[in-house]
Amino acid sequence: MLSALARPAGAALHRSFSTSAQNNAKVAVLGASGGIGEPLMPADLSHIETRATVKGYLGPEQLPDCLKSCDKPGMTRDDLFNTNASIVATLTAACAQHCPEAMICVISNPVNSTIPIATEVFKKHGAYDPNKIFGVTTLDIVRANTFIAELKGLDPARVNVPVIGGHAGKTIIPLISQCTPKVDLPQDQLTAVTGQIQEAGTEVVKAKAGAGSATLSMAYTGARFIFSLVDAMNGKEGVVECSFVKSQEADCAYFSTPLLLGKKGIEKNLGIGKISPFEEKMIAEAIPEQKASIKKGEEFVKNMK
Repeated sequence: MLSALARPAGAALHRSFSTSAQNNAKVAVLGASGGIGEPLMPADLSHIETRATVKGYLGPEQLPDCLKSCDKPGMTRDDLFNTNASIVATLTAACAQHCPEAMICVISNPVNSTIPIATEVFKKHGAYDPNKIFGVTTLDIVRANTFIAELKGLDPARVNVPVIGGHAGKTIIPLISQCTPKVDLPQDQLTAVTGQIQEAGTEVVKAKAGAGSATLSMAYTGARFIFSLVDAMNGKEGVVECSFVKSQEADCAYFSTPLLLGKKGIEKNLGIGKISPFEEKMIAEAIPEQKASIKKGEEFVKNMK
């Protein structure tokens, strides 16, 4: 699933919808008939008591209407790649053509590859802005907050664990040393909860007997990230979310870190910060896999006809 949004004024083929509200933010959700997009479908959303209006669109021929005004000022990971790479490329190409100034938020897995795909497509269309393309990794943060809260008997709504790196397996690196409130865990618990966070998606797939993956929780976290971004675009200060973006914060072309969001997207990359030796080791071990996933996405666009 992918969304394009701007301030003021998909999976069957490309089912999508857009919303608008009194704050003049328009959000287009593309690929809305997929597992994550379905909980955000317009028929349901249109019944919710908010000021937003919701309209559905179906098929590639309706993509221009869905995306219009979005930029006006004011399975295994390999299976997912094979399914989603061309979809993300097609949808981001439409965004580059019809709303080149919009914020692009990609939740379609594997994010470690689909964000490089989105970037390269925007470059091809001469519309690339590194501050406006986001890989939505918020589910990793929500899971980390939940698992740490359960372990320490805390209110998960008051726990914040930055999660950096990427959005798959060992590239998911929770910085528990930076958790607020501060928590102390013996090494065995630290190792165990880190693995739980990294493999949470796999556990959902197993629980569904291979018939699905995380959908409701992913839809929730996608909405959370969009709400944060819209708030920042509308002038709210101090909005921080982790996201997988073009970066110079590690030995990797793309890396998720906490970002200060603003009216034009990324206002400041807050970086990795002070971390523990355990977390340093996780980063070093994650980089080769992350680089391979990034290259796979870049090569896909390079070889597109």
